Amino acid sequence: MSTTQRDPFVHAFYGHFRGLLQWEDMDRLWDRLRDRAEDSWYGYTVGEAPPRAPASAETLRAFLQHTAALLRDGHREDYCGIVYVDDPIEPTFVKVFDPANLGVVCGYSEQPPLPAWVLSLQPPVDLVTARSRERPPRRGWRRWLTPPAR
Repeated sequence: MSTTQRDPFVHAFYGHFRGLLQWEDMDRLWDRLRDRAEDSWYGYTVGEAPPRAPASAETLRAFLQHTAALLRDGHREDYCGIVYVDDPIEPTFVKVFDPANLGVVCGYSEQPPLPAWVLSLQPPVDLVTARSRERPPRRGWRRWLTPPAR
């Protein structure tokens, strides 16, 4: 296990998430986050230096308002599918993807795109650096799934 995988933020980042498929689901999540804006949320723009302190409740509410409009404008689909949360009822970690840089967000990829923003109750670490330090996944399972050549 690498050092970065032991970091609680990185561990949570690679944990189980549920994609919010409907815009109404995102609206409900945004309402929960607004209601819990005083809970010391860190707002991290991936690719920039991670914040050292939680966002103010006012900053979090402004972010939620701005991104709701940005996501709908940038992802003109009948579905959302670009916001992922660890628990939609009691969220502690939210990933928000850039509609202009989705790549393979929900499927399998060697290097899936990082989210544009992360909201977390845990202090974030630099995800770009953390991902570059990761040990590559083992690929031995492929030989077991590939039929032998004849």
